[in-house]
Amino acid sequence: MRTQTGFSALLTMLPAVVIADQSVIVDMLPVEDWTEVSFKDNTTYQAVDEKGEPPSLKAISQGSASALAKKIKVNLDKTPYLNWRWKIERVLDKPDEQSKAGDDYPARIYVVKEGGWAPWRTRSMNYVWSSSQPVSSVWASAYTDQSMMLAVKSGDQQAGQWQMEKRNVRQDFKNFFGEEIKTIEVVAIMTDTDNTESMATAWYADIFFSAE
Repeated sequence: MRTQTGFSALLTMLPAVVIADQSVIVDMLPVEDWTEVSFKDNTTYQAVDEKGEPPSLKAISQGSASALAKKIKVNLDKTPYLNWRWKIERVLDKPDEQSKAGDDYPARIYVVKEGGWAPWRTRSMNYVWSSSQPVSSVWASAYTDQSMMLAVKSGDQQAGQWQMEKRNVRQDFKNFFGEEIKTIEVVAIMTDTDNTESMATAWYADIFFSAE
């Protein structure tokens, strides 16, 4: 179960880091520097340094749902672009990702905007590697309309290959929430398969924010 209550609790439990540089690196390692937030059992996250590949965090989910999160205040006026590299072993068996029963993803990275005095207004953009939705599809989470899902990748065609991605977070919040925001407060990664009771493996690397 993924609720906005969970996001709000996450904001209070993480140490804050404020960064305003033109390039903001979200340190991937060591894994102990992330805070694990568990929704159902724990996805295994471990640091790996495979020959010929970038140092990364490898995630293995077996019917589990937990995220690794960092509270980091990023100035989107200066660095609105979220960049990252990821890879999956394979997608899931075509779940209905717009339903609670199919709300699982082999890989996702998301950013959270704090609700301030109104924690129920905490919102998140989830950039997912979809198993069933076309690339560029956008839909509200089956659990809350305060969390939007966007399919950056879809299907198995590029499985097993590192992919570099870039999204304008400030523009995405404007387009899909109708809201102009200046900062985000949390970055998280998550590989989850609790609803479909399946298995997924993914790798994450090189997360940073940039001016362009």
